[in-house]
Amino acid sequence: MTGAMTGAMSPADFFGGLYISFWIPTAVLTAALVIKLPSIVKLWRDPLLRAVGGLLLLACSVFLFAVPSVIAWTNRVVGVPNIAAPWVYSLITAYCAACLLLIVAWRNGPADRSPTTRRAMRWVVSVYAAVIVGLWVLFALADVPRERLRDLDTYYATTPFMREEILLYLAAHTAACLITWHLIRSWVRTQGLDLWLRGGLKALGIGYALNLVYDASKLTALVARWTGHDLDWLSTHVAPPVVAVAAIFIAVGFILPHGGQYLHERWRVRVSHWRLRPLYLLTRTVSGSGVPFALRATAELRLTRRETFIRDALLQLARHVDDDLHRRAYAGALALGHGPCRARALAAAVTIQDAIAARKASPAAGPPAVSLTSRTSGPGPGPGPLIVPGLTAGPGHAGGPGFTVPSDLTGLLQDIDAVSRALRSPAEIEEVRTLAAGPSGSAGPNGSPGPRASAGPRASADPAAPAAESSVSARE
Repeated sequence: MTGAMTGAMSPADFFGGLYISFWIPTAVLTAALVIKLPSIVKLWRDPLLRAVGGLLLLACSVFLFAVPSVIAWTNRVVGVPNIAAPWVYSLITAYCAACLLLIVAWRNGPADRSPTTRRAMRWVVSVYAAVIVGLWVLFALADVPRERLRDLDTYYATTPFMREEILLYLAAHTAACLITWHLIRSWVRTQGLDLWLRGGLKALGIGYALNLVYDASKLTALVARWTGHDLDWLSTHVAPPVVAVAAIFIAVGFILPHGGQYLHERWRVRVSHWRLRPLYLLTRTVSGSGVPFALRATAELRLTRRETFIRDALLQLARHVDDDLHRRAYAGALALGHGPCRARALAAAVTIQDAIAARKASPAAGPPAVSLTSRTSGPGPGPGPLIVPGLTAGPGHAGGPGFTVPSDLTGLLQDIDAVSRALRSPAEIEEVRTLAAGPSGSAGPNGSPGPRASAGPRASADPAAPAAESSVSARE
């Protein structure tokens, strides 16, 4: 029993054998690549997206092939000790080139094809391609027979040619990260950046700053070896987790602008749909039915259908809208201390409630309802878009041969979101209705005599006038 316990693997050894510091950033970077992949494939000609895709792919490859178990597998398959070293160094160098190409494309814009931009890109490709060739030449000249999976940098720090190879890849990595960090740091201070883009740039800046910490740890350990000291722990125990955290920040930096904007738009659509619920429930009483439920409908489609349903219902109420009540309600809301926007919304809520009550009092009066989305009568092969020649909606403007959109109804159709939010404050609506009723005693749908109790311009008008204001004339 004692021997079994002595030989048991400790939690540190167990998790160390899983190489979590390598697999976690690999998973995060892969997720970022998967998120970006549809845009990269769709807009393949965009150099900016190609640079992002190449950078993320190379970053995933670096962490994948830098895992000690994968290093051992690479050496075994190729049959050359430590052959994985120049391969991983080459991936790191290519990743550095992708960073610089991304910054050049990002700063100058994807449409920039100026000689300066093309020259900068050619310079980056040429220099880093030469570095990769130099890495393989130096490895071929070096004598590194003993396989090292974790501490190759410090173990061969004094070996001819291998020493120069290690310095070459660290110099290329440091230069690329330093230039990228400096450009991102100056860019993030630019005015007018989108919130999500600014957050992504800050995450990228942190990621590249941590890459510089990785380079400093490696170089410090190498210099210590050259001077006869032992700081190998900086290279084997500090540098790997630092660069793993850096990779996570870099992945977040690429995910945040795209993913953040997407989630923000989804949230905005759903909030807008929820805000319209009070007005939607109120206008359902006009037709007695609501929007049919569609299981596969997107959030945008549900919002559009709810907005269209509300506007269709308001058009059906056109002949019952009391312009005088709307003006008095607006004045009453202002008198209560509400701002103009809030006052318009409260006045519209009072007017809509009054119109619905008036319609219920005379449901059979007036011509067929008008819909923005469908046509149920008239010439044609069946339901379809409502087409009214010469129809114009505007303040006090009559459109078409028999249809007029009242000026107050035009405002109701445009401000449905504000009206719906006002309906969540029934106490304020009642205060406005009370002031709008005035000494005439018209208290609205919940008051004593009911709608149209007070004589107004619309009440004394010709009974045929509402029909001319709410429907399309039969003479098309």
